[in-house]
Amino acid sequence: MHILIAPNAFKNSLDASAAADAIEDGFLKSRLSCSCERFPIGDGGDGTGKLIVEKCRGVIVNAEVSDPLGRKIPSSFGLIDNGKTAVIEMAEASGIRLLSQEELNPLYASSFGTGELISHALDEGVTKLVITMGGSATVDGATGILKALGVRFLDAEGIDLKELPAGLIALERADLSGLDRRIMDCEIVVLCDVENTLLGDRGSATVFGPQKGASEKDVPLLEASLGRLRDVALMTTGKDMAEVVSGGTAGGAAAGLYAFLNAKLVNGIDYFLQITDFDRALENADLVVTGEGSIDEQTLHGKGPFGVARRAKESGIPVIGVAGKIPLESHVGLSAYFDVLLSIGNEPADVASAMMCTKDNLIRTSEQIGNLLAIK
Repeated sequence: MHILIAPNAFKNSLDASAAADAIEDGFLKSRLSCSCERFPIGDGGDGTGKLIVEKCRGVIVNAEVSDPLGRKIPSSFGLIDNGKTAVIEMAEASGIRLLSQEELNPLYASSFGTGELISHALDEGVTKLVITMGGSATVDGATGILKALGVRFLDAEGIDLKELPAGLIALERADLSGLDRRIMDCEIVVLCDVENTLLGDRGSATVFGPQKGASEKDVPLLEASLGRLRDVALMTTGKDMAEVVSGGTAGGAAAGLYAFLNAKLVNGIDYFLQITDFDRALENADLVVTGEGSIDEQTLHGKGPFGVARRAKESGIPVIGVAGKIPLESHVGLSAYFDVLLSIGNEPADVASAMMCTKDNLIRTSEQIGNLLAIK
């Protein structure tokens, strides 16, 4: 049996590569006669860019940029397609992992550093940008990115707004005259791992603001700021940031790049599987094993394991999904794509304790799956 191992990251526990290693270890320890191919995946979340560069045999370029609070840090981006395409990971410059818990404040956290990464990539002569946005610390509608590329956000007196996104409530005009013209000659593809729009109950401020440190009082301020940005963007570009599906990705950064830079927003896992030639790996597979921290109804809305399972089922290949958490009762939608869903937990435990055991639990669960398949 040839097993294709294609997990997403187990958030806050194992990255996708480490998860794939653990699953492979379990199968090789089992009594099943098998071979394995590791194919860790990303759906636009933190780490997706690194996987794309590795799979496409790209190179890493180092650069110094600003973190979400404006401090200089070492960062990097990737070049693939013989240097024609840059892979930008927003988390590398504007990620939540770059800040301590006490520093989280999306009213003042900026995506400026990601814009600096884009500028460095333009210096390399690229004609295409692939941007993965998961894991950001920001809810600024891409104003930081755009500012780094030369866009000015002005108040009623024509003065540059100093604090973004908090200051966007006073936004009157966006001046694009200083925009780095090289960016307009680039194809821009943004990988999205959520379907949320910019505003409203399922929007950037309401859903993602609290996750990034926004207080109950901060959320309506962020909503109003993004609403004002939407109005000015519509007046300036004719594009409605609030209408585009997945525009809420990375605190509205996807919507901002869509409106001001004509970026194309795509489903992250579908694009990842296409650019990394996942279908080739499927050709030799007898079984596909995928997984992430939680597999539930939300998984069906474009998450990594769903993308893998859908492709596998289209090819008639059985799929096993493993996760820290799965639904208690059978779910019709999930059952259509996952032949088997297994929770990897070994005993009752709180979330923090369970996450500490993710590697060992993946190894043990995979070994038992292998032993079960080996029964004649």
